[in-house]
Amino acid sequence: MKDNRVYLIHIRDCIQRIETYTIEGKEAFFSDIKTQDAVIRNLQTLCESTQRLPDVWKAIRPEIDWRAIGDFRNVLAHQYLGHLYKFRISGRRGAPPALGSR
Repeated sequence: MKDNRVYLIHIRDCIQRIETYTIEGKEAFFSDIKTQDAVIRNLQTLCESTQRLPDVWKAIRPEIDWRAIGDFRNVLAHQYLGHLYKFRISGRRGAPPALGSR
C-alpha cells in the first residue's frame, strides 16, 4: 500500500513547478509551447494526486472544491488540446481567468 503522504508531496511539488514555470508572465507562457506542456503536465499530476487523497483528509479542508479539481483533471486529460488552443487565442487578448494576473 502506498503512503498517502506521497500525494501531498506531488501536489506541493507541482504547485511549486507551475509557479516557477509561469513566473515570467502570460506573454512568456503563451509564446513557449514547452512551458505550456510542462504546466499542463503538472496540472494533470496535481489533479490526479488530489483524487487519490483519502476522503478523511479531504474532509479536513472542506473549503477546497475537490470535485472541481477532479473534473479539471478530466478536461486536461481528455480535452486539453482544444482548450489550450482557446487559451492561446484568448492569451493574445488577455490571460484566461485561471492564470490570474500573471
